[in-house]
Amino acid sequence: MKNTSGSVSFFYGTVFGRILLKAFMCLRLDKVAVRFLHSSLSKPMAKRYVKKNGIDVSEEELKSFRSFREMFIRTREQKAPDMTPEHMISPCDGWLSVFSIDEDSRFAIKGSSYKLSDFLKDEELARLYHGGTCLIFRLCASDYHHYCYIDNGRQGENHFIPGKLHSVQPIACEKYPVYVLNRRSWCLLETDNFGPVVQCEIGALIVGGIVNEKENAAFKKGEEKGRFELAGSTIVLLLEKGRVELTESIRKKLTEAEEARVLLGEWVATAI
Repeated sequence: MKNTSGSVSFFYGTVFGRILLKAFMCLRLDKVAVRFLHSSLSKPMAKRYVKKNGIDVSEEELKSFRSFREMFIRTREQKAPDMTPEHMISPCDGWLSVFSIDEDSRFAIKGSSYKLSDFLKDEELARLYHGGTCLIFRLCASDYHHYCYIDNGRQGENHFIPGKLHSVQPIACEKYPVYVLNRRSWCLLETDNFGPVVQCEIGALIVGGIVNEKENAAFKKGEEKGRFELAGSTIVLLLEKGRVELTESIRKKLTEAEEARVLLGEWVATAI
């Protein structure tokens, strides 16, 4: 299965692994893992992680990191995003999948049915997206874990929903409805070209951290919105019915596979 790590395959693909994962979560050992990954003791892990995932980091830069966390949240020079107003850009590097939201505000992924009111914990807002589109961007270990705004506009309040920290890889989604179980943070983006868009960041396996820089403020297309810390994660965008059309390139990729590879700032859809 694409981009599925050995540890995730063990935790979700075997009975013993699932028992261990449940015990890990019940004992809240994630807090211990987070402290370790913030400490200097985790520095050797950074080098192994970079090598294993083929991450473009120089030897000099690698030596400067004092912990795994410092390596993970590193910044990089960004390629200029597509700034054509009617072009919606990808908020991040990752694997894009697209799902229709039915008239009961549900969408289905890997055998799990998700109701938007459960996902957002907001029944009224969920109604806006009946018949709309759900775009899911799944970040992998090798990806850059900072994310940007898809358009110009104004952001509302950040809504943090505590939850578990399951993996967001496909094998985990086949076992659990991770998008309504996992820790997540969402906000409403009043965009200039695509109407009201919900952006939701979802934490991932064991140590997922979400850091958003703004709240109740204006934003610019391509400006950094925030970052994930310590583990691969997911971004979900909810769009109203009839707001965008996927690019021909993305549509073609999605006819050939369930997910399309995209990069931060890349044109993925056009305003209708």
